[in-house]
Amino acid sequence: MIGYTTLGVKDLAKAEQFYAGVLGELGAKMVMGMDRMKLFGTGPGAPMFGICTPYDGKPASAGNGTMVAIQCDTTTKVDAAYNKAIALGAADEGAAGQRGPGFYGAYIRDADGNKVCFFKMG
Repeated sequence: MIGYTTLGVKDLAKAEQFYAGVLGELGAKMVMGMDRMKLFGTGPGAPMFGICTPYDGKPASAGNGTMVAIQCDTTTKVDAAYNKAIALGAADEGAAGQRGPGFYGAYIRDADGNKVCFFKMG
């Protein structure tokens, strides 16, 4: 159902480097890039994750209660994405682990304060 999501960032080049490294752990790469937006994905027809500078020219800000959750096909990939994000300077919002029956997740905040979850269901 979801085609793509975007998170606003203040420094597009820095965010591109961060997310290329983190999402690369999940087999994603940049599939579309414009001067103010970069979209990452795993292949044609798959949902994409984007970063952008806001269209209105105002500073990017993280929403309270806003989070993007990225599904992984193994807990090993959850661990890899979380560890790469932390190594690249993300803030820990909850280390990888079992959160409840059938849900394994890890949470980070990027340099702009955006909250991202990597998870495996089942």
